[in-house]
Amino acid sequence: MWGLSYGLLDVLNKHFQDVLHVSKAQSGLLQGAYFGAYFVMAIPAAFLTERFGYKLGILLGLALYAIGALIFILAATVAGFPLFLLGLFIIASGLGCLETAANPYVTELGTPELVERRLNLSQSFNGLGSFLGPLIGGAFFFPRVSEVTPGALDSVRITYAAIAVVVVLLAVLIARTPLPDIRRAINVQSSSRCTPLIGRSHFVAGVVTQFFYVAAQVGVGAFFINYAIAHWSGLTAQRASFLLSIGMLLFMAGRFVGTMLMAHITPQRMLMLYALANIALTVVVAMGVPVVSVVALIVVFFFMSIMFPTIFALGVKDLGMQTKRGASFQVMAVVGGAIMPFVMGYVADANGIAVSYMLPLGCFVIVAWFGGWGCRVRTA
Repeated sequence: MWGLSYGLLDVLNKHFQDVLHVSKAQSGLLQGAYFGAYFVMAIPAAFLTERFGYKLGILLGLALYAIGALIFILAATVAGFPLFLLGLFIIASGLGCLETAANPYVTELGTPELVERRLNLSQSFNGLGSFLGPLIGGAFFFPRVSEVTPGALDSVRITYAAIAVVVVLLAVLIARTPLPDIRRAINVQSSSRCTPLIGRSHFVAGVVTQFFYVAAQVGVGAFFINYAIAHWSGLTAQRASFLLSIGMLLFMAGRFVGTMLMAHITPQRMLMLYALANIALTVVVAMGVPVVSVVALIVVFFFMSIMFPTIFALGVKDLGMQTKRGASFQVMAVVGGAIMPFVMGYVADANGIAVSYMLPLGCFVIVAWFGGWGCRVRTA
């Protein structure tokens, strides 16, 4: 459900351009509201999780998710773009709680040596939702004819009504499931590790790198449909959304493959190699070669797959009792995804969609640096 929300976001970006007649830069505000909420909610969610445990953070996240989906139903009824932004902000506030609670919970449920593999495995199912999102959006949001009908937002309303029902049911199941409270065990185990977070260079580098990585990931997906239509003759928005779902499928597959490869290759080396691959691919994308560049853009998703969970795990590694607080800063770094689509949309409106993909290229350079050098744990 977490990945499904993100998978639908990029399809909504193009859909609202057509139905609500907003520019690319304006449609980038969708990602701005979505990832801006992560920045706002990270610290409060970390405080609640520290005080009341991981389970409450997960339940709060699901509750906000359901409320935001209900606001989407109202927004689709009145065709109000600002109301859609509010709904996305509340949905993402819920997801921010989930990021802050669930990710560090997974890192602690097992041996420290397998942190990166464990988080990549759990995040692989997030990729499944991201794959299904464009499929659902492409099938229901875009009309089969070129004209936009007066009821074009009905499918959005129905989709988010179904999402609200499923999320409420999921929250009920989580509430009835006993989850181990590991707060006390972590604090006792790591009471001797009290170096301030700012003194841990790998943590600081991880937060900075996460900011630029999420900026790249969101920017790559936000204008994928626009890019595909512009560089593949005769391609419709609906078919372009299906191509996006192929990219998300590769994204999911990349996480499962990455989890297996980490048994033989260190996570930091894999992170660097995947980043170098994406640097080469985004150069092809920025060149704007018909069809070839679209294929390159699809493959970019495969090599992005392991980046978020691996940066997250490497960034909070060895933080001990400060893991929750460190995780909240990692989640705040997701605000990079709020900024990049607006900047890319501005560049695309002024210089063309292909040129705008030079921005994710620079972000992948930073990810490669973190995998090669920045993630090394140093004692202050």
